[in-house]
Amino acid sequence: MIFYYSATGNSRYAAEAVREASGDRCADLLPVLRSGKREPVRSERPLVFVCPVYCWQLPHMVERWIGETPFSGCRDAYFVLTCGGDAGNAASYLKKLCARCGLKYRGTAAIPMPDNYLMMFPSPTEEEIRESLRKAVPLLKDAAERIARGEDLPEKPCGFLGKLCSGPVNRLFYRYYLKDKAFAVSDACVGCGKCASVCPMRNITLEGGKPVWHGSCTHCTACLNLCPASAIEYGKKTRGKRRYRNDRKFPETE
Repeated sequence: MIFYYSATGNSRYAAEAVREASGDRCADLLPVLRSGKREPVRSERPLVFVCPVYCWQLPHMVERWIGETPFSGCRDAYFVLTCGGDAGNAASYLKKLCARCGLKYRGTAAIPMPDNYLMMFPSPTEEEIRESLRKAVPLLKDAAERIARGEDLPEKPCGFLGKLCSGPVNRLFYRYYLKDKAFAVSDACVGCGKCASVCPMRNITLEGGKPVWHGSCTHCTACLNLCPASAIEYGKKTRGKRRYRNDRKFPETE
């Protein structure tokens, strides 16, 4: 069974690749994460977790869901992580997570996709997006076919920089940088509530017809990138930047 969490579409695109190769079914984790419920999960096929990398690790909310959910049936666990560049030492932490949960770790595939973390990186152009997806397609197909055949995903060595990013940098990021005070809306906001509906943390509410952030942001950028009016900004860092939403279907046919 394929579980995916996708804020702006990249990981949904990757999950579709695995579904195409395996014929298994996909389950969107966003409603589950928003509900806070931990219903038992039984699967006779391998578990495949597809999600973005947040600061070179699995998003904490997804990690908590895996750690708190009772799984039964097949215990094999694969991870497909979408990222702007690389996943650092995320695989090492996923091995430990599986050990804690009684799952059998079968490998991690890190798939570079168009970067949408606009608070720190420039907006990708349409040409850059197409080129990134063109390169991602064969990587996704290879990982999906290995999973379908029941093979382990190949392990890639991680150097000092990757360990540094997934370790101390990740901890410092969550402690000091992961804030939402800089989020604001321009006069273009129409009060549609889309930002509140896509926030996985239920961190946004509408007050007086405008969104308000309440301190539990995970910087998924869903609100910023999916705002229909492009009215949400993160201080001056995102002002004037184009938004990114991956609505393409796998495989890439354009």
